[in-house]
Amino acid sequence: MATKLIILCLLLSVLGVTATGPKVSYARKMDPKTLKMDRHFLLHFHLYWHDTVSGAKPSSVAVLPPRNKATVFGELNLFDNPLTIGPEPSSRRVGRSQGMYAGTASDQIGLMMGMTFAFTTGKYNGSSFTVFGRNAITEHEREMPVVGGTGKFRFARGYALAKTHHFNPDTFDAVVEYDIYVLHY
Repeated sequence: MATKLIILCLLLSVLGVTATGPKVSYARKMDPKTLKMDRHFLLHFHLYWHDTVSGAKPSSVAVLPPRNKATVFGELNLFDNPLTIGPEPSSRRVGRSQGMYAGTASDQIGLMMGMTFAFTTGKYNGSSFTVFGRNAITEHEREMPVVGGTGKFRFARGYALAKTHHFNPDTFDAVVEYDIYVLHY
């Protein structure tokens, strides 16, 4: 009798049935090749990010005022900034960077940024990747991680290097040069 019970339990476990009912799974292992994930591609993007907070049609808007004006601690901006291939606003646009930045440092000017680089032309039209991290804007060069993507950039990872190309202290408008390295399948 004990042998029959052991065999029955083994058979039920192979079939996915337990004493409490059928086994329900919400995840399964997959072969990455089924999603065409058998080759990596590394891309380098060199872009300019135009953050305009002044004028009649700003691309960046403060939705929460700062608690500390010297460090912008507590300020929250939402933006929809043009991405161009050169530093001039009239340079060819290749997409938009949409997201937010918040003053998160109480003792210096330091931002937490979350932004999507969405491409609107060429081979990457309709695809995007996301950068999320700390941006201490007083430093010459800042590094932030690429944390994911869509379209041609699914499963993307990498890093972005930001350098302020131009900053107007009267209007707070800025042009930032980005070198972004994206590894994807």
